[in-house]
Amino acid sequence: MNKPKRAGTAAETLVVDHLKANGFQYAERRAMQGVNDCGDVTGLPGVVIEVKAHREMDLAEWMDETEVERANAGAELAVCWHKRRRKGSPADWYVTMTGAQFVALLKDFSA
Repeated sequence: MNKPKRAGTAAETLVVDHLKANGFQYAERRAMQGVNDCGDVTGLPGVVIEVKAHREMDLAEWMDETEVERANAGAELAVCWHKRRRKGSPADWYVTMTGAQFVALLKDFSA
């Protein structure tokens, strides 16, 4: 396995472990599905999580990819959970979503 692939796998595993430690017991890494990819983490119904562990951020590309994966999965919510430089814990990383997704989350939260 090449170095970027190893970094991605390690980041996905850290995110899953973090979710499980915080009560999301069904979180797990999803197998790659090529053009029909549905995100990197499964086990949270209606949610797609794309995990990124790149040196340079490319939010526009990542969010486009995340939205395609949301549509592929038929999910309501999609986020990109991306590694923060010099921070080892996913609790310290960033989670990005579109404004439309954020409004949908706020509506669910305030209901």
